[in-house]
Amino acid sequence: MSMTPAQEARRELAGFKGELKGPDDAGYDEARAVYNAMTDKRPALVARCTDADDVARVIGFARAHGLPLAVRGGGHHGAGLGTVEGGVVADLSPLKTIEVDPVTRTARVGGGCVWGEVDRATHEHGLATPSGIISSTGVGGLTLGGGLGHLTRRYGLSIDNVLEADLVLADGRQVRASAETNSDLYWAIRGGGGNFGVVTSFLFRLHELSTVIAGPTFWPAERGGEVLAAYRDFQPGLPRDVAGFFMFGTVPPAPPFPESLHLRKICGVVWCHTAGDTDTADRAMAPLLDALPEPLLHAVGEMPHPVLQSMFDGLYPPGDQWYWRADFVDEIPDDAVTLHAKFGAEVPTMKSTMHLYPIDGAAHDPAPADTAWSYRGARWACVYAGVDPDPSRADLIKRWTVDYFDALHPYSAGGAYVNMMMDEGQERVRASYRDNYPRLARIKAAYDPDNVFRLNQNIEPDPHGPA
Repeated sequence: MSMTPAQEARRELAGFKGELKGPDDAGYDEARAVYNAMTDKRPALVARCTDADDVARVIGFARAHGLPLAVRGGGHHGAGLGTVEGGVVADLSPLKTIEVDPVTRTARVGGGCVWGEVDRATHEHGLATPSGIISSTGVGGLTLGGGLGHLTRRYGLSIDNVLEADLVLADGRQVRASAETNSDLYWAIRGGGGNFGVVTSFLFRLHELSTVIAGPTFWPAERGGEVLAAYRDFQPGLPRDVAGFFMFGTVPPAPPFPESLHLRKICGVVWCHTAGDTDTADRAMAPLLDALPEPLLHAVGEMPHPVLQSMFDGLYPPGDQWYWRADFVDEIPDDAVTLHAKFGAEVPTMKSTMHLYPIDGAAHDPAPADTAWSYRGARWACVYAGVDPDPSRADLIKRWTVDYFDALHPYSAGGAYVNMMMDEGQERVRASYRDNYPRLARIKAAYDPDNVFRLNQNIEPDPHGPA
């Protein structure tokens, strides 16, 4: 009787220090779960890796047995690319080391950390580095795709703050990538996703930041066109220490929101002011507020940075159904505003939403070719997310998301932020890297010629691309 991959792994992986779980093992369903419950795959083996040596052994095992390999950090990817049917999952979640150096203002972070853990550790020293907007998001996945969030305008993308990274390559070698060592790999991993190796640790630059002036301002959803038009004209002129992302959604039926607003469909801005006090923040926001009708809610105040970072965690726990679409946006003409107002007012479920993130300010300082992330000139990243805990509503949220995207895509810059894309094919991947794609394909051929790391927004190896 032939052995299962999990049984073979236990026999062959001498020295493996983590856990190996197959379909017949207790705890398998928990081990295989990812954030998006719309993804329900059954890997043949989930290998919980404790260090780089474990990662190398798992890569070698998957290759020796011809099994597809998925790499999972936080498991948040919308398309569920942190797991695979019938293959091997290298689960990095035990790689939790965080070492903060307040003197050099750096943090070395294990590839299995989530952002909330990093935020808490750096906050103890009055420091922070740019991340996303949900603190349960994995550090590795968000960073390798770019890293867009509340601090983007002030301090750039997450990749702009990566000083070096330790990786395990497809052939099992362990290398470091930085501006001085393996500089081509360092260039590629800053936006090129998990195509080039498994990152077991990052070294991030930190910035002085303890508290922020932050929170939401909500207007009725039926005012969406008016509010979006005013926001479109207002946000790009703000100083870098002020950011606000625009959204459509529904007020959750829970504190701290007043009961009178529960389940009210709204549009609004979620603010983050990183310098000054509440008076300074009020003056920065005043021109937009003065230009619009009185909001339903203006709940902006001083809070610790980690509180802002975790503000959406309770609304979006693991286990919901998610369906995403996304685009980069240069301009939002009036016709696009009208379409946004239509679809935004029709959010199909309480958790479904559209976010429009500003990506100017410090994110525009590097040139498009300085990192793999090529859309340095875009002004916004737009994401449409259909979300609901009930699997019976999966088709409903998908239909709204796709219809919304299809209507607005003609007004986009072409590509999308890869962290917000589903599995949409090679044409979309190429469009999202533009002129950087040929160089990425050449580097891919050098470090992963057999495309072992292909369960991602995949860059196909091309040894004949430009150096």
